[in-house]
Amino acid sequence: MATNRVKQIHSFGQSIWLDFINREIIKSGELKKLIDEDGVRGVTSNPAIFEKAITSSTDYDADIAELAKTTNDNEELFFGIAVKDIQNATDLFKGIYEESKGVDGYVSLEVSPFLALKEKETAEQAEKLWKAVDRKNVMIKIPGTKPGLGAIRSSIAKGININVTLLFGLPRYEEVAEAYIAGLEDHLAAGHSIGHITSVASFFLSRIDVLVDPMLDEKGAPELKGEVAIASAKKAYEIYKRIFSGPRWEKLAAQGAKPQRLLWASTSSKNPAFKDTKYVEALIGQDTVDTVPLETIEAFRDHGIVANTLEQGLDQATAILEKLKAVGIDIDKVTQQLEDEGVDKFNKPFEKLLQAIEDQKVKV
Repeated sequence: MATNRVKQIHSFGQSIWLDFINREIIKSGELKKLIDEDGVRGVTSNPAIFEKAITSSTDYDADIAELAKTTNDNEELFFGIAVKDIQNATDLFKGIYEESKGVDGYVSLEVSPFLALKEKETAEQAEKLWKAVDRKNVMIKIPGTKPGLGAIRSSIAKGININVTLLFGLPRYEEVAEAYIAGLEDHLAAGHSIGHITSVASFFLSRIDVLVDPMLDEKGAPELKGEVAIASAKKAYEIYKRIFSGPRWEKLAAQGAKPQRLLWASTSSKNPAFKDTKYVEALIGQDTVDTVPLETIEAFRDHGIVANTLEQGLDQATAILEKLKAVGIDIDKVTQQLEDEGVDKFNKPFEKLLQAIEDQKVKV
């Protein structure tokens, strides 16, 4: 039997996580199959994924009816449903969590996108969800907005596993890594051990190219189309290697601290002109995670090319970002716009989701 291409990625030190969750995939045994056959080592969810799961099936109707008896708050009701799915998924990944000594086997649940710009409320909800799921292998997702930074640090300082989401720009990524390290230092200073804390920083890819590529046409640099996101990710990995080395980090590592791995997100090709496995193929490398939608996993299983690509062409990556500046595209402005839009892109499905729960309650 031919070697499974998706599974092969792990031999280069990268973990593939599935960017999808619903009841059906857990109940039908499909998720278990992805773990066993494709070597999938974790799951990420977001408000848009849950909105799709809840509005496109009847799997959640009974739970909504049941929970509606005890609360009239649709957001509380949603998290009641979501926590159940996350617990069932974390139980499936328990073996991987244990075998990898807490490196993999995580399932991520996101705080309400309505809180993306509220530090205190984000931190409070992260702790509430962490306690509600009550599994060592859950990660709570906090967006890497400016106000999110304080919430990330204080959550890590409480010993909560955090998946930092919605990262587009290199300066912000560096601030996030800094918040993680500071949080570990806080936890240690409070007299706790830190070896059990895990975090990933989710760097979003294809959305960068979707926004930048039309600008490149206008600026007369079409040859850079489809290159900017990957170049940014390669530079992010350089930052990662610098931050998670040296005396400050070594002090924490000596206490068992795990580096906050970079996680590649938004890895499906949004442009039909690009190969559907483009973003996965370009960034395979040591100590990283790639969260991949189901159809991209299937595409990669069929025709993906597995190679150690992440640290290839680093000079070229630098040159691409310099050329961007030279033609007059301000990447920091672009990534700030993407962050703002990203918050909005999760708010809308969350509103839809809460409305769907409201409608469902009325039916009952």
